[in-house]
Amino acid sequence: MEQFRVGHARGATWQQVAEACLTQIGDIPGTGNLGFLYVTDTLAAQLSDIFAHFKHVTGIENWVGTVGMGICGSGCEYFDEPAIAALIGEFPDDSFRIFPTIKSSTEDFVRDNESWYAKTSSHFGIVHGDPRNANIPKFVEQLANEIIGGFLVGGLTSSRSSYSQIATGITEGGISGVLFADDVPVTTALTQGCSPIGKQHEITECDGNIAITLDGRPAFDVFQDEVGDLIAREPRRAAGYIFAALPIKGSDTGDYVVRHLVGFDPEKRSLAVGDTLEAGNTMMFCRRDTDSAYKDMLRMLQSLKDRTDGTPKGGVYYSCVGRGPNLFGQNSEELKVIQQELGDFPLVGFFGNGEVSHNRLYGYTGVLTLFL
Repeated sequence: MEQFRVGHARGATWQQVAEACLTQIGDIPGTGNLGFLYVTDTLAAQLSDIFAHFKHVTGIENWVGTVGMGICGSGCEYFDEPAIAALIGEFPDDSFRIFPTIKSSTEDFVRDNESWYAKTSSHFGIVHGDPRNANIPKFVEQLANEIIGGFLVGGLTSSRSSYSQIATGITEGGISGVLFADDVPVTTALTQGCSPIGKQHEITECDGNIAITLDGRPAFDVFQDEVGDLIAREPRRAAGYIFAALPIKGSDTGDYVVRHLVGFDPEKRSLAVGDTLEAGNTMMFCRRDTDSAYKDMLRMLQSLKDRTDGTPKGGVYYSCVGRGPNLFGQNSEELKVIQQELGDFPLVGFFGNGEVSHNRLYGYTGVLTLFL
């Protein structure tokens, strides 16, 4: 299969949407052996029927996917409506392993597949996680670190109903997906949806997720100095606009993870962050900024373009549910930028409750992976 096959559509019923997708995909050569399937949460209750239908019609047994409040296809985004996006590809024999849901430990999966790992020198994985499981960030880090050359991409299911995933069958409750051997060529990159305000500050005193002092000063005072008195006097104004950014140690690209500011105590002059803090690490503040997000997305796409030779064969894109129309506006602007910069190639993905890149869980980012 020289090119991957893609189909994505909206409709009144899941049957109508599925048939529209399958019509776009067309005849599938016998070498097609892995599919990616994403449905909007409007169709979450019908995911089992949709999955069974795609398996029956295509004859492909191996599938991964999940549910999203929004999903995407080549140049298109679908929110708040029945929609399906499916991508089918051909991969070398024994070049991938689908893994069922890991709910408590990665050790069993790593041990059971140890002989397969030993055949290749690197492994790339696409994962889907259940946001209700607090261990997902730990699983992502463990899985990436325990397999040889592990690099993961993916996202956490976003839904207003069920949180189902697809990993050969229907599952939920943990992390699942597919791992690829090094004979599957890919390139991947991440784009941030927030821009930093001010400088990095050392966390000099903290308690769990509470920042007590930054650079030896009350954390709330530092926050007030950087975001302005108007927002600091009414912290609720910061909701959905101002965030904490935790720089990643050792990153040579200035990378950081974005976390919500979940509480303020003007009397104790402290603030609470949606993650565990450690004294000696650094923190800065950032804001959602459409212009900066657009510029950073162009930077990411140029970086990927420099690493590819012509139009990609296929791709998957995992973006934050806070991006898409909430950040870039209506009319599928985020996906159209990808199409505009990299060409019209088969692409699917979804808008999640968190995004995975390498061995970390991010927020407000977009993670694009290209099959070459």
